[in-house]
Amino acid sequence: MIARHLPMERACALLTAIKEFTALPLHDREMIAQVCQWHRYEVGEEILRYHDHSTSVFFITQGEARVTFYSVCGKEVILCDLPAGEIFGELTAIDGQPRSATVVAKSSSLVATISSADFHDLIFRNRQISAAILQRLTAQIRRLTERVFEFSTLAVRNRVQAELLRLARKHPVVANKGSISPIPTHTELANLVSTHREAVTRELNRLEKEQLILRKDHELHILDMAKLVSMIENARGDL
Repeated sequence: MIARHLPMERACALLTAIKEFTALPLHDREMIAQVCQWHRYEVGEEILRYHDHSTSVFFITQGEARVTFYSVCGKEVILCDLPAGEIFGELTAIDGQPRSATVVAKSSSLVATISSADFHDLIFRNRQISAAILQRLTAQIRRLTERVFEFSTLAVRNRVQAELLRLARKHPVVANKGSISPIPTHTELANLVSTHREAVTRELNRLEKEQLILRKDHELHILDMAKLVSMIENARGDL
């Protein structure tokens, strides 16, 4: 990984991938591009580490990153995967506290960074950007609240079902059918829902036997999205 600057035109074009910047006028993107440094990370390369004291904000313009946390006993918990267009690191830039998770490149990724000082200047000077950042932070809180509820109240089988729905909704849903591509490994699914691989395998086998999912090549197809939603809602209603 080597930090470098890019030509202004190239940098501005790449920054349009960031959801919060897509609708910005060119001169605003140029202002951001002027303070960006660019980094290329390859698969598995660490972008930032839990508890380190860096304070930069990261913009994923190409590729995908995985946010993870490790328990004291070394168990990996996958918090989320961040595709191109996402921002991370803004919490530390705002409050100055150490990093709350580790982030690694899930695929070859091109990432722009700006300092916390430049990030503060950006959100205080541009109302459109500050509103967008507030919206993304609110969305994060809602997602985390939902996951805490699931971990605290749902059985493992229902947590697996909820995660399958969450992953499928990243892609278009057509005629009550969804798909997940590529299929995460059973270990990855287990780390997403705080269980073990064997429990995930059992639930996927059960759902396939009931013809609710179909695994084919590198894709997992959900054959009845509404039924899966109903199963989760019924589990919540039993609480």
